Amino acid sequence: MKAALYPNFQKKNALPCAREVCDILSREGIDVCVSSDFQQEFSDKKGIIYEDIEESAKTADFVIAIGGDGTILRCAKLLTGTDTKLLGINTGTLGFIASLESDQLDKLSLLKTGGYEISERMTLDIILHRDSGDMIYTALNEISARSGSFRICDFEVYSDNYLVGKYRADGVLFSTPSGSTAYALSAGGPVIEPDLECIEMTLICPHSLFSRATVFAAGRKLRLTDRTSNGENMVVCVDGELYFKLHENESIDIKRGRHNIKFVNLIGNSFHESLCKKLCKPLK
Repeated sequence: MKAALYPNFQKKNALPCAREVCDILSREGIDVCVSSDFQQEFSDKKGIIYEDIEESAKTADFVIAIGGDGTILRCAKLLTGTDTKLLGINTGTLGFIASLESDQLDKLSLLKTGGYEISERMTLDIILHRDSGDMIYTALNEISARSGSFRICDFEVYSDNYLVGKYRADGVLFSTPSGSTAYALSAGGPVIEPDLECIEMTLICPHSLFSRATVFAAGRKLRLTDRTSNGENMVVCVDGELYFKLHENESIDIKRGRHNIKFVNLIGNSFHESLCKKLCKPLK
């Protein structure tokens, strides 16, 4: 059995957590892989395999992301199209999509015995049509589209070529169920259980008294067309990181992703239990 570590050492406590994870996995007889970039941090650990995370993502049984939600999202991109399972350990502020906190590392022994559950999370594919060819991006949480200059946007949304609506708003979010508790929640969208399969659309600060979040079947193909004029075109962001700018009257297609991501759940927490623990009280 083989596990690869994907740590974010910019997060507080991530380094001691990663070193302890390494010790626990080694005691359980699980081979541990780490990027050669971190050879200095693990130089005193015996039996470590140093290889690029891109290679480990294809060959490991598990990849363990150590950090916050952003770390887990970046790690998930590496696993797209593989059978490798993803386990998140939170050393960040919220860590809502993490399976473990840094004080629950004893549960890692369950990886060896198979005492865990798998939650398959759907993704979204975003297709940008350009003269040079189609560009496809994948999101685990959401795609946001809003003005690059923070002004109000005009845009249209279609579902399977039928017009859903013409909108004026600061922007719009298209979210997976996993992403319903991220940006979409803050924008007033509903909480959706992550094992469901659907696409949520949430307007950001709509210029309307009656706009509400809309949930589409996972099989729908959505299209966003930017109608903003005067050079104030929309900027598209994928999972908070990748940005590209639309041209006037240009469109992007949003549809269910080609691949799911397999998340490991080691402690059997229900989604609603985790929701209450992390989102129903002030952050410290």
